[in-house]
Amino acid sequence: MIDPLVRPAVTADATVLAELEAEARAALAGHRGGPRWLRDHPANGARWAEVIEAPETHVRVAHIGDVVVGYIVVEIADRLARVTDVYVTPEARELGFGDALLAAGIDAARGAGATTLDGEALPGDRHMKNLYERAGITARLIVVSTDL
Repeated sequence: MIDPLVRPAVTADATVLAELEAEARAALAGHRGGPRWLRDHPANGARWAEVIEAPETHVRVAHIGDVVVGYIVVEIADRLARVTDVYVTPEARELGFGDALLAAGIDAARGAGATTLDGEALPGDRHMKNLYERAGITARLIVVSTDL
């Protein structure tokens, strides 16, 4: 049994976060709604160190020993926290890392004074929806769209 470990990201994590972000974005490209989400949410890429250091952004990483296997990004504006990214490598899924990351994100949001937390899940992404639902986060709005 693996005990999921989560810690605040440090600037030394920037390179691995860029690699994990690229994995996450590649996986989203094949999901319904993925191409639009990718277009509307630019990659952090080489800016990860800035993201980690930004006072309104809370980045947490899940790790096994020295190996980072996932991350969550929570942005806070006023009293609203928004999960902008959450990803766990396929090899580390089903071990509780997603739940641990989301719990750490919620703790960071509460600690920063947020009173509401929003997140997003693509249509048909049952794993993401289940992750949110296990944490008591439920849909409040469904947005429909089509390209014209």
